[in-house]
Amino acid sequence: MSRVFLTGGGGFIGGALATALRERGDEVVGLARTDAAAQALSARGAQVVRGDVLDADALARALAGCDLAYHVAGVNSHCPKDPARLMRVNVEGTEQVVRAAALAGVRRVVFTSSAASIGEAEGTVGTEQSPHRGSYLSLYDQSKHDAERVAFAAGVETGVEVVALNPSSVQGPPRKGGNGAIIIAFLNGRLRAFVDTYVSVVDVQDVVAAHLLAAERGTPGQRYILNGATIPSADALAIVSDLTGLRQRVPMVPPALARGAATLVERVLRLRGKTSPICRARVDTILHGHRYDGSRATRELGLAYTPVADTFRRTIEWAVAEGLVTRELPARRRRG
Repeated sequence: MSRVFLTGGGGFIGGALATALRERGDEVVGLARTDAAAQALSARGAQVVRGDVLDADALARALAGCDLAYHVAGVNSHCPKDPARLMRVNVEGTEQVVRAAALAGVRRVVFTSSAASIGEAEGTVGTEQSPHRGSYLSLYDQSKHDAERVAFAAGVETGVEVVALNPSSVQGPPRKGGNGAIIIAFLNGRLRAFVDTYVSVVDVQDVVAAHLLAAERGTPGQRYILNGATIPSADALAIVSDLTGLRQRVPMVPPALARGAATLVERVLRLRGKTSPICRARVDTILHGHRYDGSRATRELGLAYTPVADTFRRTIEWAVAEGLVTRELPARRRRG
C-alpha cells in the first residue's frame, strides 16, 4: 500500500481516480479547496487537507510522507469567468505542485494535462511530437501548454519525475458537461443544430487506468495523448441514434454562422455582466476539429481503450437513471 497525494479529487477525473486508488488499497491524501470537494473526497475514503494548489503550506502538509503525486486539479473552461485565476491555477499551481513534491521527497508527479496543449495544425492528426502551431484557440489551451512547459522545467531542476497525460474529450458517467451535455441534449430533442467537425473521445475509466500505468511505466519528461476514437460529429450522433432508437435530423451549421452567433451572444452577455457558456473560444475549439493519435499510451503504458459506443452507452444509461432524459427512448421501450 502506498500513500498517494491527489489534487482535483472532488472533480470528474480526480474523483474516479481517487476511487480507483482506494479500491487497490492506497492511502489517499486529497487536497480540497471547497466544502463540496472535501465531502466528495471523504466519501471516497480519502484523508482531506484543506487548501488549493496556490497554497504552499497546504501542499507541504498534504505531501508529507507521500510516495507519489497525481496533479489533476485545474480550471477546465474555454469560457472562464475569471481568466486571470484560470492562468494562475493551471500554470502557477502546476509548478507549485512539482516544487512542493520535491521538497517533500516525492519522486514522481503524474500531471493531468490536456490534448489541447498539443497545438496541432488544423487538418492534421496530433501526436506527442506534433509541432505547436504557434497560436491558441483559447486561454485554456494556452494555460495547459504553459503548464506542461513549467512542470517539465521544474521537474528537471528539482529531480522530480514528471509525466504528463493529455486526454482528449473525457466522457462517461457521471459527466453531464462538454460532449456529455451534447448527448443529453440530443436525447431530449433539444439539439437543434451542430457543426460538421471531428470529435475525439476517451473514456474516463481509460483515463484513470492511464494514470495508474503512468505512475509505474511512464517515461519522465514525456507526454502521452489519451484518445480512444476520433470520428466525425455526424457519426457520433449516429452512434447515439443506434443505441437509443432515436431518429432525428440535426442540421449542420456553417462555420461562419456558428462563429458569428457565438461572438454576438458573448458580447451581449458581457454587457449584462455575464459569461457566455458558448463563447467564441469554445466554438473555435469545436470547429478546429481535433484529431489525435493515442497509440503511444497503448505501446508504452499498455493502455487498452474502450470502444466509443460502449462509452456512449454507459453515458446514456447513467443519464436515464439520473432522470436527465425527459422522454422515453425507443430502444428502451422495445427492450421493456
